[in-house]
Amino acid sequence: MVRSLDQRVNRMLLATVNGKLAGWLLLAGNSNELTAHWARVLRVQTALEFRNCGVGRALMDEVARAATEDLALEQLHLELRAGMGLEGFYQSCGWREIGRWPAALRLPSGDRDEVLMALALHRRSEEPVGVR
Repeated sequence: MVRSLDQRVNRMLLATVNGKLAGWLLLAGNSNELTAHWARVLRVQTALEFRNCGVGRALMDEVARAATEDLALEQLHLELRAGMGLEGFYQSCGWREIGRWPAALRLPSGDRDEVLMALALHRRSEEPVGVR
């Protein structure tokens, strides 16, 4: 996966706590001019010992910053497994559900929807006067 990264459109973000890997994600952009204004957030992971410590929120804050400031993107897309309580977490980070693929994920415990989410990014030049 690391070898496949193209630094013009992709980023791997790592979160560490006291020198230990606490979480990571992949920001996968698009080189096609029709979709170059958005990227997908993939493989969001936090280490079990660092769950509920703010690592996930820190990753979401940093991916939004990197997408906006480093890659000049306008939106991010994310897919997640329904039934895990993740929708509420991402919504608290500013993401919104834009759709679902019903029964798209086949697990040993049964089929689950794949939830499609989006985050609109705001570049500093787009902010109203007086907002920082």
